[in-house]
Amino acid sequence: MDLALALRAFQRTVDRGSMTAAARDLAVSQPAISKHLRNLEAHVGARLLERSARLVRPTPQGLRLYAASQPAIAAIDAALEDLRAEGAQVEGRLRLHAPSCIGVRHLHPIVADFQAQHPRVSIDLVLEERVVDLVHEDYDLALRYGRPEGQDLIIRRLGWSHRILVAAPAYLARAGGIVRPEHLTACDVVTIAAAAVSRTLLTLQGDGETVDVPVRPILRTNNAEVLVHALREGRGIGPVQRLLVAEDLAAGRLVHVLPDYTLRSTEAFLVYPSTRHMRPAVRAFTDFAVPRIRALAGIGPTP
Repeated sequence: MDLALALRAFQRTVDRGSMTAAARDLAVSQPAISKHLRNLEAHVGARLLERSARLVRPTPQGLRLYAASQPAIAAIDAALEDLRAEGAQVEGRLRLHAPSCIGVRHLHPIVADFQAQHPRVSIDLVLEERVVDLVHEDYDLALRYGRPEGQDLIIRRLGWSHRILVAAPAYLARAGGIVRPEHLTACDVVTIAAAAVSRTLLTLQGDGETVDVPVRPILRTNNAEVLVHALREGRGIGPVQRLLVAEDLAAGRLVHVLPDYTLRSTEAFLVYPSTRHMRPAVRAFTDFAVPRIRALAGIGPTP
């Protein structure tokens, strides 16, 4: 029995809760994973996994082996990759998760520039509006809005993503002067559809006060590109991350409305699992991407 392969098969099966998913991650067949697991159980003389038609989960003995072996395997992998990287190009696979709003417009170009420098690194860039389990879903890094929770995570703060109110010049010409927050009540509003965003109120801060303004959304969307496109078309006024509209503001396609008032900013972080040693490819990407993200127009060190 190859003990190292058996332990890797066991760890991925526990992480993924499925022998089929573990086989896919390790690029082997499902019967091969099953054989490794049977051999490992025979080797230790204990049942390590409870198997059912829908789920595979560790027994108490399996949990102890998982906790003890995971740091050791990760350290070996990191050491081997460090040695391969000495005097050679950074290589390997990197799985990265991020919200689509920043991913499409900003993170994808950063990935492309990084790969131009490190062509032997393959990257899975997954963009979607949900929080992933980095270990269970086999991600090396994630960009998240809002401070992540969990002792199994290491976080690196990127800064605050500032949100502003914008509208197209054509819409402002139709709507008339908007110089006070209460003027927004009569406006058509385009906004993001999220649990943390009120359907009927915009909260603004300025002049030493916090103002909740009743508004009438004509469009709510979970897609930032749709939001920005609707604002450019003059369909209304809306709150948006500044980093998504910096070029539009510079070109005059959109106008910053009520610039003396601010909307709640969101803190951004780069996150990776504490249970894994940072491989050279992950370290290289982090060192490359963090200053680029911090330099984006709309990302600042303070709210």
